[in-house]
Amino acid sequence: MLRKFLMVLSLIVLFQGAAFATEFSADTVMTYEGGEKITGKIYYKPDMFRMDMKSMEDMTVITRIDKKVVWNIMPSEKMYMEMPLDLGKKPKVEEKFEGEIERKEVGRETVDGHPAIKYLITYKAGNRQDQVYQWFATDIDFPVKTAAVDGSWTQEFRNIRMGSQQQSLFEVPAGYQKMQMPHMPGGMDFMHMR
Repeated sequence: MLRKFLMVLSLIVLFQGAAFATEFSADTVMTYEGGEKITGKIYYKPDMFRMDMKSMEDMTVITRIDKKVVWNIMPSEKMYMEMPLDLGKKPKVEEKFEGEIERKEVGRETVDGHPAIKYLITYKAGNRQDQVYQWFATDIDFPVKTAAVDGSWTQEFRNIRMGSQQQSLFEVPAGYQKMQMPHMPGGMDFMHMR
């Protein structure tokens, strides 16, 4: 379970590097080395997005940039955890990949029915330089697929629907209780509800 949760967090960080000027929803498929997949659904509005993870025991993560908060929602327990948002990972409403240094066209393919230009993108993440492939759909101006050059992961958006998203998707459901994060060593405390 911890490994899957860390995989979801990496998906969120990856998504925060991308940014879109419009509202949309899409199915997501994140594939890792060894064939492990995390599937779900994403809903996006500028300054907020929601990811429902189907392969994570119905876990939902809502990121509210406008409120500088991330909510991890556990529907089966009617509980949620609240964490501060790292604004350093805030999406920018632009086509470029976060930290992009160079973009080179390497081909053209069709991805989930969308004609796409495949780019090799070199970007800087902290002190290191890395590369990804990005398939940018020309019919909807949207990055439909991104993959690590070394093949360690691939993220795909499928069944993309551009258009307005309901505000209620980006709120903690009524009746859910907030679960406090435990204090770590030095001030160990058990999780408690409020």
